[in-house]
Amino acid sequence: MRSPILHNLGIPVNYLQLAFGFFLLVAGGEGLVRGAVSAANRLGVSPLLIGLTLVGFGTSTPELVTSLQAALNGLPGIAVGNVVGSNIANILLILGVAAIISPITVARSGFGRDGAALAISTLLCVGVVLHGALDRWLGGVLIAALATYLVVTYLTDRSDTPDLAASTSPTLGPLWLAITMILGGIAMTIFGARLAVDAAVTLALLWGMSETVVGLTIVAVGTSLPELVTSVMAALRREPAIAFGNVVGSNIYNILGILGITALVRPIAVPAQIAQFDVWLMAAATLALIIAVVPWQRIGRSIGLAFISAYTGYTAWLVTFA
Repeated sequence: MRSPILHNLGIPVNYLQLAFGFFLLVAGGEGLVRGAVSAANRLGVSPLLIGLTLVGFGTSTPELVTSLQAALNGLPGIAVGNVVGSNIANILLILGVAAIISPITVARSGFGRDGAALAISTLLCVGVVLHGALDRWLGGVLIAALATYLVVTYLTDRSDTPDLAASTSPTLGPLWLAITMILGGIAMTIFGARLAVDAAVTLALLWGMSETVVGLTIVAVGTSLPELVTSVMAALRREPAIAFGNVVGSNIYNILGILGITALVRPIAVPAQIAQFDVWLMAAATLALIIAVVPWQRIGRSIGLAFISAYTGYTAWLVTFA
């Protein structure tokens, strides 16, 4: 619906909603990165751990809310497509953009653990999709796997912190201020993303796009906007561990946490389209990330450009043929 005043000025409300949403995303992302770095310094843990947990999981909240709402409303294409599409966007689009801004160096000791967790999570997601349904017992398995990963991550990070990439940014005030900045940043990015997604989905459905395609593209990218803005801000501030940990943590949480919680709340069927192509692209993107990181421990600008090109082609294919 358009405001009469704005309509007379020729300004659709959806455009203003998108603009305000992006403003909140940028402001929230800046506060989130600053708070995350400061919290890591105060707690004596690596920025990678903060990126994997507080930042990665926090910025995945829009995906959780979206998938739960879609499942409860009987929209499995959006519920599952949101997770699969978000993971594809996180690797190909978000890491691609961040790497072009500032090449990302990855510590071998940290990625040995997190890369394995990402690979296992991806294989579990493929298995769930091929199974054809998100059952409650599968949800329990996914949640148990997430809890195990969190415990292992904390214990290994505490013992290996000197080997991980440390932050050179100054600590900003006491720990409570850093936590407040993190929570405030997450809230702003989530609200901003929601404003942008609502406007974009409304327009896309009016243009005749299918539910599954909307879930795989607009909803997936829209709910990934917090990760995108946070990783871009981290890259601009030369905090590669935050940028990388944000994406890896988000992808792990999207599969184990969001699909797990969704299955426990409302078991749903998995659309055939996702099983035929999209989940395999997600697996291929994950494999490409692991192959890029393991030998060179670095995601450079050339790899970032390749990732973005692949995502652009995938999106064009979805909109044209899916």
